[in-house]
Amino acid sequence: MLRDSFLGWQCRIRQMAVRQHAGYPLPGMKPRATHEDGSEMAGPITMVLLRSEPQESTSTFRHIVRRTQDPLERHEAAVRVLAAAYYQHAREFSDTLTALFSINSSTATTLLAAAKCVLVFEQFKQIYRIPCTVSDLERDDPAWQATYWHNHMFNPALPAAVRVLAFTPDWNAAEADPWPGPGGASEPGN
Repeated sequence: MLRDSFLGWQCRIRQMAVRQHAGYPLPGMKPRATHEDGSEMAGPITMVLLRSEPQESTSTFRHIVRRTQDPLERHEAAVRVLAAAYYQHAREFSDTLTALFSINSSTATTLLAAAKCVLVFEQFKQIYRIPCTVSDLERDDPAWQATYWHNHMFNPALPAAVRVLAFTPDWNAAEADPWPGPGGASEPGN
């Protein structure tokens, strides 16, 4: 239940980002990472929400990047693709989130050393606290590829050498405020 509610909420926020904010990340897409006691590990981290089978979308993202060197054309093409029906069905998405960091990122090093964190997502009077295990993805992993090409559409200066981390939720320990359900969850804009 909580997993499905969170994925639906994320899809709605991401639809708003691409349809109303030119693809720029909204606060609910950029959680803080904390220790279990609530102390801060890292400030806002822009997360990528990937489809469970990301190969087709990765191919589309790669094509957009390689088709033109013009950053504005890339950005507009990315927004068109993502604003269409990309986030329409939450059930098509994996609950493992990813984030891209520079190869020497101290934040990535801190998160990997801890091997776990709590991601705190907040927007529209809704909060999700999701304990996650943190892992470093290999370049040939489909989630690494999807994350890299997704980010490259919006960042033309993205270097080839980056680090992609995966955040795998422990839904049994996750919390929401308010709790989703009839009369409990806030919808975006409310």
